[in-house]
Amino acid sequence: MAIIEKAVELIGPKASETVVMLFDSGASVSCVDRELACRLGTPVPLPRPRRFGLAEAGREIVVSDSLHLDFHFKGLELFDDFFVVPDLAEQAIIGTKTMQAWRMKLDFEQDDVIVDPRVARLRLVGMQEA
Repeated sequence: MAIIEKAVELIGPKASETVVMLFDSGASVSCVDRELACRLGTPVPLPRPRRFGLAEAGREIVVSDSLHLDFHFKGLELFDDFFVVPDLAEQAIIGTKTMQAWRMKLDFEQDDVIVDPRVARLRLVGMQEA
């Protein structure tokens, strides 16, 4: 597990804010602190709470809400659902699910996140005119 910190603009339905986010290869999903989530939009209740184990043995958190956010990073407009976590130690975390969806690669030697701009283009495959 390793992390890289980068400034990212988060965009929600109510506001946008630039924050230092963790790109965390040890986090399975993306998360946002409840206070920040409420400034950006209105968290939406999950169909049922989700339990996530933490790195410390025997510890877990229960998450009841999520928020769909756009985020600007390296000139690209990306998006994903973020789980809203009360008292998150960081303002926001990009987890492996989001990194895989956008084909992000962590370059620990250069302390950088590599994103191929081609993945940010919306492609509708298999659509034919009638």
